[in-house]
Amino acid sequence: MIQVENLTKYYHALCAVDQINFDIQKGEILGLLGPNGAGKTTTLRMLTGYLQPSSGNIRVKGLSIDRHIVEIKKMLGYLPESAPLYHDMLVFDYLNYVAAIREINGEQKLARIRRLADLCGINEVMHQPIGELSKGYKQRVGLAHAMMNDPEVLVLDEPTSGLDPNQIVEIRKIIKEIGKEKTIILSTHILSEAEATCDRIVIISQGKIVADGSTENLKRSAGGKNVVHLGLQNADFETVQKSLSDIEGIENVSCVSETASALNVRLSYRSTDDLRPDVYRKIKKTNWILLDFHQQTQSLENIFRELTKES
Repeated sequence: MIQVENLTKYYHALCAVDQINFDIQKGEILGLLGPNGAGKTTTLRMLTGYLQPSSGNIRVKGLSIDRHIVEIKKMLGYLPESAPLYHDMLVFDYLNYVAAIREINGEQKLARIRRLADLCGINEVMHQPIGELSKGYKQRVGLAHAMMNDPEVLVLDEPTSGLDPNQIVEIRKIIKEIGKEKTIILSTHILSEAEATCDRIVIISQGKIVADGSTENLKRSAGGKNVVHLGLQNADFETVQKSLSDIEGIENVSCVSETASALNVRLSYRSTDDLRPDVYRKIKKTNWILLDFHQQTQSLENIFRELTKES
């Protein structure tokens, strides 16, 4: 559906996006993650034709953005982080105006507005001024605007930015519903949103892609280490290290903290087997008092921090 080839953007001497490459399949919901200033918004603006790349190319259904920009824009719907709305207009009047700009007229226009009002959950505010709406409803109106031309590809820049938890859940549901029929590209720095909404995640840092794949694939490829945390009493680190290092598969035993009342230890291993039973049996043979015993799960947050820590 979309091919991004060596895409690069300079702002004078600053390289905001540095030769990135990725493909987007039809019907996919792709999340573009990264810290502030990583290049997410610049990438989306190039994808929508709002910014011209310094080099590289974007192809949509085989059409090159440098030669077929008008045709490509007709396939796209774009919602920037701050929805560009006329706050003094009623919601219905605004959508009616947008439909007219898109050359949608007559019964087709009214049918389209009704369809978007249902899909985006804005029926109850259709005759209210946009300026009086909550941030969540303004985002919904912006989403209806972006979808007025029934685009094949929907591009959303931080669609839940500034929303409260309930509004985030509502917008997320709308995106998932739209994703049944459309290809969606969204940028976010809210990791739970990406994990719950997206089929695939691309993490960008300092203008470069540092990870690309589904959440589960990213977790599996993030080193594959299992980490176990132990809290012990009546134990010293040297003895604990020597004893637990003897367990086959344990790669490292490190001291997190040691006080007169407790010793906190971190174990790591790559074995596909769960070594916790072996660790417990080893501890059971000693006079150590076990205060804490838990396995650290590799979360998307941990992966994100590790891949973008230089930023």
